[in-house]
Amino acid sequence: MRPPYWNPPIELSEAEQAIISRIKRAKLFIFLRHNRHHLFDEEFQATLATMFKDSTVGQCPVPPALLALALILQAYTGVSDDEVIEALVMDRRWQLVLDCHDCQKPPFSKGTLVNFRQVMIDFEVDRKLIERTVEIAKQQGGFGSSNLRAALDSSPLWGAAKVEDTYNLLGHALRKAVRLMAQASQQSTEQVAKETQIDALVTGTSLKAALNLNWDDPTERSIELETILKALEVV
Repeated sequence: MRPPYWNPPIELSEAEQAIISRIKRAKLFIFLRHNRHHLFDEEFQATLATMFKDSTVGQCPVPPALLALALILQAYTGVSDDEVIEALVMDRRWQLVLDCHDCQKPPFSKGTLVNFRQVMIDFEVDRKLIERTVEIAKQQGGFGSSNLRAALDSSPLWGAAKVEDTYNLLGHALRKAVRLMAQASQQSTEQVAKETQIDALVTGTSLKAALNLNWDDPTERSIELETILKALEVV
């Protein structure tokens, strides 16, 4: 069974209009409230749902679109997972965007958020979410798309608080850096990886899997960590 779609109201209620009138400087929150139905249309929600098609991945009782929207806010505001859960019940701006007005209990737990982020990264949907959010900002206006891209691309939260160790986090950072270089130079990621001689490190979804070493040996781990850091310096 697929996780449910998220269908919050499109039109602003009187209460929401009152909130927006008081948070004019919180432009991202206003933009997302006005455009969440564009961002998470039926087609994109279907894409998110496919991440949970395989029963080995597990089921997501919370609509993926709701969790993805929370991750956008988290990445932009730079708050921790614990602070996200706190904001859901304490911050009217977050409640406005996530349609949980005056909730006494957050609509999802910290563990659900962390696990969802991991699944998004495993399926490489985190990049699709960023690209789509920036594209909607270009189309609809109301928030600077270039500023949004810079904030989301540079946010460390796409790789924070996941059930993954430091080596794979560095691997995600390395792959994202290669993608950005490829976009800037209008090349493929494979070309950039080969030119910078780091293609062996950015193949697949796991950096640890790409490295042939004994992970129980501190000396080998130290050597490979130095290799990874040098690769990051190159890009």
